[in-house]
Amino acid sequence: MEADKTVTDERYILLPSPALWEKAMGFFASPLHQYRDVALLLLRLTLGTIFLLHGLPKRGLWSAQPSDRMPASMLRNLRILSIAEPAGALGLIFGFLTQLAALGLVIVMLGAIQFLITKAHRKFKEANSPGWEFEFMLMMVALALAIMGGGKYALDRVVFGI
Repeated sequence: MEADKTVTDERYILLPSPALWEKAMGFFASPLHQYRDVALLLLRLTLGTIFLLHGLPKRGLWSAQPSDRMPASMLRNLRILSIAEPAGALGLIFGFLTQLAALGLVIVMLGAIQFLITKAHRKFKEANSPGWEFEFMLMMVALALAIMGGGKYALDRVVFGI
């Protein structure tokens, strides 16, 4: 019976007292929470820059012709992306129509992930080659911005008061 008590005692993890836990969490919540709008600005600028740098090179596809390697339907989709990615990126960078721009980029990334899974047959994380974890992370950041908005340092605040 004594051995059973020892085994069950080892299963418990000692946590700090509620007062100490509250004090520790207060340290992280209070000072850092005041930088929420700076964090949203940094997320917008980072995600916007990534999409701008990935979208602008697609402009060259407007002069491309359909081929065996790039059927007309894929070329059409890539041409649409050549407009949607930079437009959404500029919306994020300037904080103009931030939630709409971010939602558009979520849709773009859903399409990219669907392509990688069904056409490129990639798994979430491959052992020796890229998976679709980066695209998923971009989609989640865009989703967070679609939910939270652009923050205080966005044109949305100046133009629309939001």
